[in-house]
Amino acid sequence: MKKVAIIMGSDSDLPIVTPAIKQLKELGIETEVRVMSAHRTPKAAQQFSEDAVDNGFGVIIAAAGMAAHLGGVLAASTTLPVIGIPCSAKVLDGMDAMLATVMMPPGIPVATVGVNAAKNAALLAAEILAVSDSELMNKLIEMRKSMADAVAEKDAALQEKIKEI
Repeated sequence: MKKVAIIMGSDSDLPIVTPAIKQLKELGIETEVRVMSAHRTPKAAQQFSEDAVDNGFGVIIAAAGMAAHLGGVLAASTTLPVIGIPCSAKVLDGMDAMLATVMMPPGIPVATVGVNAAKNAALLAAEILAVSDSELMNKLIEMRKSMADAVAEKDAALQEKIKEI
């Protein structure tokens, strides 16, 4: 199975990406987590992205706040899918990062999840890998079934409570 890279623009983003790391581990997907900056270490980010296929990666997740150019910098140097996680900051609550991540020029796409939505980034990465991995696809199907079962249980409990009103 291909690996997933999680690249953070700063180590301060670790609390935001932790749900993605946990989700990928739960699904049995090998994950490498690194800190690279689009602005402070652009050559390192570009080199990582250029070498990602040869190093066994299938998807790159880029988490960055403020200017949030990391996803674009990584996507510019690979044809692997790149998923951006816009991270909230003290200024603008992450909307600046959202716009910087989602507004890529034609030809260099970055899939973008919601602000701080690391778990969704991990699940999207898993879905991409599952296209060619039936075992992983089955894990995702079972996860969705479990979520649906949990909602049905909550609805049944609600129906009982409503009878008491």
